[in-house]
Amino acid sequence: MKRFFLFLVCFLVIIFNLKVNAIDSSCNNPNSLNSNDDIERCKNEIQKDLDAMSKANNTNENTLNELNKKINNLKDRIAVLEQEITKKEKEIKQGEEALDYQKTLLNERVKKYYKNLNNSSLSLMNVLLSENLSVSLRSFFYQKSMMDEDKKTIIKIVSYIKNLEEKKTNLANEKNQLAGIKKEVDKQSEFLAGEVAKARKYINELSTKIAQLSQRQQDLIAQRQASLNIPRSAGTSLRGCTDDRGVDPGFSPRFAFFTYGAPHRNGLNQYGAWGRAKAGQNEETILKEYYPNFSLKKDYDANAQVNVEGQGTFSIDDYVKRIYEVPDSWTDNNLAVLKAQAVAARSYALNSMNRKGSICTTEACQVFKPEPKGGNWEQAVNATKGWVLMDGDKPAFTEYASTHGGYILNLGKFDGSGGNPGNFNELNERAYDKESPWFYCDWGSRSEYNKTAWLKPNEVADIVNIIMLAKRDNSISEHLYQVDKSNPAGTDTWGFDKVKEELKNKGGSPFSSISDVSVDWDKGSGKTTRITFNGDAGSQSFDAGEFKNWFNVRAPANIQIIGPLYNAEKR
Repeated sequence: MKRFFLFLVCFLVIIFNLKVNAIDSSCNNPNSLNSNDDIERCKNEIQKDLDAMSKANNTNENTLNELNKKINNLKDRIAVLEQEITKKEKEIKQGEEALDYQKTLLNERVKKYYKNLNNSSLSLMNVLLSENLSVSLRSFFYQKSMMDEDKKTIIKIVSYIKNLEEKKTNLANEKNQLAGIKKEVDKQSEFLAGEVAKARKYINELSTKIAQLSQRQQDLIAQRQASLNIPRSAGTSLRGCTDDRGVDPGFSPRFAFFTYGAPHRNGLNQYGAWGRAKAGQNEETILKEYYPNFSLKKDYDANAQVNVEGQGTFSIDDYVKRIYEVPDSWTDNNLAVLKAQAVAARSYALNSMNRKGSICTTEACQVFKPEPKGGNWEQAVNATKGWVLMDGDKPAFTEYASTHGGYILNLGKFDGSGGNPGNFNELNERAYDKESPWFYCDWGSRSEYNKTAWLKPNEVADIVNIIMLAKRDNSISEHLYQVDKSNPAGTDTWGFDKVKEELKNKGGSPFSSISDVSVDWDKGSGKTTRITFNGDAGSQSFDAGEFKNWFNVRAPANIQIIGPLYNAEKR
């Protein structure tokens, strides 16, 4: 039984350590957060708790599994003990049934023993006085042997009674101990299972909060980027960004952060398709490059109907003839790019009908106008009548955008001639969409600096400083918004000097000026991975996504980095 108590002690010393930090109450209501900074703070805060909870819960679940195995083994051994106790109870009962006889026998033997003991004293005198010594001695020793036999029987009966009493006492103790162990084992098993269940529930709640914050963050980013006039369609007149490399803002040295392509970057790259057509690729080759997982059906029902929001219902081809997604001039003596776009637009509309039952008229869906576009576009639509990209037995979801910036992100591959580029210069020269006005440019501007997105060395240093400061103390993030706009958290925004002072107080070495910036990027998938800054305080390197998020929080005016692949340039 002692070993069982040791097992139980081992179980009892297992303590579930699911301590978490208190989450800011504002983080429980994503709709109340009005800035990317607040959302990042809450996401980081909740993610830390989620990571801690997940790690602890994994340990606890593993511990619970191990404990359940040991508890099951213990229960098996308890069952064996119960069988042994039942056996002992039966033996004791049989012993008690014989106990009355043993007690009667004991009384008789005791009386006989003491009687023989008295007789033995007289016999010894008789022997000494007897005339026939030989006969007297035989009689004396016979009585002596009978006395010894009675003595042995008495001792044996007393031992039997004593052993039976000990067995009864031990049995009672074992039954009490067993009942206690069973009760404690059941209690601990129930407790452990309850703790794991509570942890799982809390982890699910944290995951839900992070998902809500991520959605809120995307909403805020979309609101900020709306002022940039980011195009999805190559047929738009929106400009959005410029390449400021040749524009002097009136100060030097200067830095700018250039994004490759517009944000979408999935499916057909409209400017890329134009580049491919000019390189001699036909419409089927172009479609295969951008939609390798879909099959091309060439006899789809031409009478399929499309419900256009606010415009009525059209046959599929009458609808596609009213799509204004690419310039009609993109022919270069062939219609390959227009044909590829016509198939993508037709497939997209049919897919939208299956998903939603209608389709909108803006870039959020496809740019539709009441009047047919005519010209080369109508020729391309007629030439591809019945052509639809299929995903299994249904029209495919054929995403597309104006400019990918040299990479098809959903496929993770370079969209240009030859193999992967070795550097940014090769990317700029070989990408099929290099002629797009949105291929490589800096987004946002300041009128006081010749409408450019150039930043001064101390402005870049400030962005580096706030990242270092926030990494040391994320609780002060609400003070790190743009210095040229009101604080969305309703508190004070810390200026350059205040940030440097706080960073020093927390053991950091702030920059006053940046002298050089270098960028590392994945040349296979087309994503910036790290960015490194050198200046008067040494060198600092950051994850590319982390820097982009803080840049978009702190950079002045509406200057932003909008995509995963970006570069930094100095003039």
